[in-house]
Amino acid sequence: MPIQLTEEYGGKILVVNVSGKLAQADFECFGPEFDRLVGRHGKLRVLFDLVDFHGWKVGAAWQDFKFSLAHFAHIERLAIVGETKWQHGMATCFRPFTKAAVRYFDHADFAKARRWLEEGGTFVPADAFEQAGRES
Repeated sequence: MPIQLTEEYGGKILVVNVSGKLAQADFECFGPEFDRLVGRHGKLRVLFDLVDFHGWKVGAAWQDFKFSLAHFAHIERLAIVGETKWQHGMATCFRPFTKAAVRYFDHADFAKARRWLEEGGTFVPADAFEQAGRES
């Protein structure tokens, strides 16, 4: 699947790996999952990993644009990790549409992107709740 989601810190941080070419159907899966997390946590911090992303199939670019406009208000921080000049340009294009802090990172700086995403947040790993339950 071209879009893979990984929830971290109980879903407050969402890592989105995008690869290949996106089709309209990819947004039919991604959209409801994103909505579920927003409903549960409010604003999210999102890392889009665009390494090996090659664009959109016919109609999918429009779906991506509509999704972005509808959901930018639900993103607190957006880290975009890529490997091409046009991906860096995408990060710049997003800024006027959102109040979220948006930063682009080259693939070599993936760890730096993750640290930036976590800065200033109060995140408790999901397994910390399980650990606390075992200790009581």
